[in-house]
Amino acid sequence: MAAGSAAPRVLNVNVGVLGHIDSGKTALARALSTTGSTAAFDRAPQSRARGITLDLGFSCLRTALPPQLGPGPGELQFTLVDCPGHASLIRTIIGGAQIIDLMMLVIDVTKGMQTQSAECLVIGQIACQKMVVVLNKIDLLPEGKRQSAIEKMTKKMQKTLENTKFCGCPIVAVAAKPGGPEAPESENPLGVSELIEVLKSQAYLPSRDPSGHFLMAVDHCFSIKGQGTVMTGTILSGSVSLGDNVEIPALKVTKKVKSMQMFHTPVTYAMQGDRVGICVTQFDPKLLERGLICTPESLHTIHAAIISLKKIQYFRGALQTKAKFHITVGHETVMGRVMFFSPAPADFNEEIKENVFDFEKDYLYQEEYLSKDSNSSEENKENDQAGGVQLPRQQWALLEFEKPVTCPKLCLVIGSKLDTDIHANTCRLAFHGVLLQGMEDKNYMESFLPKLKVYKLKHKEGQVERVMDDYSVIGRSLFKKETNIQIFVGLKVKLSTGEDGIIDGGFGQSGKFKIRIPDGLKPDTKMLLTVASKKKSKAGKGDTTKEDESSKNDSAQPVTISLLFKRYVFDTQKKMIQS
Repeated sequence: MAAGSAAPRVLNVNVGVLGHIDSGKTALARALSTTGSTAAFDRAPQSRARGITLDLGFSCLRTALPPQLGPGPGELQFTLVDCPGHASLIRTIIGGAQIIDLMMLVIDVTKGMQTQSAECLVIGQIACQKMVVVLNKIDLLPEGKRQSAIEKMTKKMQKTLENTKFCGCPIVAVAAKPGGPEAPESENPLGVSELIEVLKSQAYLPSRDPSGHFLMAVDHCFSIKGQGTVMTGTILSGSVSLGDNVEIPALKVTKKVKSMQMFHTPVTYAMQGDRVGICVTQFDPKLLERGLICTPESLHTIHAAIISLKKIQYFRGALQTKAKFHITVGHETVMGRVMFFSPAPADFNEEIKENVFDFEKDYLYQEEYLSKDSNSSEENKENDQAGGVQLPRQQWALLEFEKPVTCPKLCLVIGSKLDTDIHANTCRLAFHGVLLQGMEDKNYMESFLPKLKVYKLKHKEGQVERVMDDYSVIGRSLFKKETNIQIFVGLKVKLSTGEDGIIDGGFGQSGKFKIRIPDGLKPDTKMLLTVASKKKSKAGKGDTTKEDESSKNDSAQPVTISLLFKRYVFDTQKKMIQS
């Protein structure tokens, strides 16, 4: 990471500062940091005016390298990413969470967990490995009761985190800005030095890989007269050196790297995980407030995608096929429609390879994401009766975007209902997953989707009207009058009495049809049907109904015909297939 061999080793760890609005995140970042970057501490005029953070703010804190991070001299740099807590800015937080190694969840000690703190916790579970909980504003607690109030809130937080991956994480009490925003600067923060020690103890060597394509999430862009335009951000993958060409996909231009800085220190090289400012030849910074820059031609712009996904347990309600969600892909959020599908029930327990999608396999269409409380489809119902609801190990969705998105392969995807009332006490994050296959062709419906073998199971029922001879019967009520029966000829059917038959063709004009029974009708079936048709003809001749009633019991059960077939959702010829 260091620019030259003489410079001491600097290890960069990105720490996200997340929490509910007004929990004091920006004040905490300010109390912790020693060097503000260009984007730090609510620089945006509208942020300052409204007193809330509208964008990701970055600053850094440098400290000696702790012993667990290796021998030798060096520094540990925490890059603090101050994420906005305002509910409508959750798409910004999701973008921020993807560049975080360690998360600080800031809780107002006088209020405890609030809606957005819970959403931040959900995002943390998806995107982060480690967390520290910070109970802020302890100066607002009366001194006599302060310690017991902190202990009570600590226990409450431990209980909340019990069933998450952050169970047992450190909880630290601080007052980042005693006396609140208006208090004089001379007021010293409480507990911040203890928090720094905890952060050092939690720091780990994040896995960094300089190989692969360069990709950087840009969060600020400004021009310097006579030098060029500077883009600041965090490198998500690969590395960059002076003189490299980088592409700005949103503007469809390629620019040369003229100079680079990491927290006001010039460098010649930066790699995955580093926070860097890159100066390129001049362009209008208003065109790129935030977005991605990359190795030329390494990103793809897609109109639809296949993702593997998991429902977020705190989301209330079902995830329905055809529903619309706000889909965050990489660093963009767009509206998209979903279609859920699962393995065929026989493959529910099969081990699925991670991060690959197998186009050779058949998949079962689902009306909704399958979970313990969902209404399962026909084919699953048969499984259910065999004992309990069986859930597949993996489920997928086809996402169709309202406008194209530019993103890397295998990136994080989050689906949310951001139009839910922000004051409602509900989690708006619905599902998360990994993008397995993007569709770059605008005409993907014709060019790509027919390769996706998702099927629906169709089940039709009719009745036998009468016997023609030992090897054929006439059926009704399976098709509408206007149905073209020709397309069903040759399909297998089963009678409720056990015989297998084959549809032979239409019979008359009213939707009736002829069924061939290759092994012949059983004598019992023949008798049953003969009795039934005699009754019908008698009733037709106006006989008394007494006789009917006496033998109602014999003929109350008509012989039914079952037709089962599957149809592939994206098959343009709509062929019917029977196994």
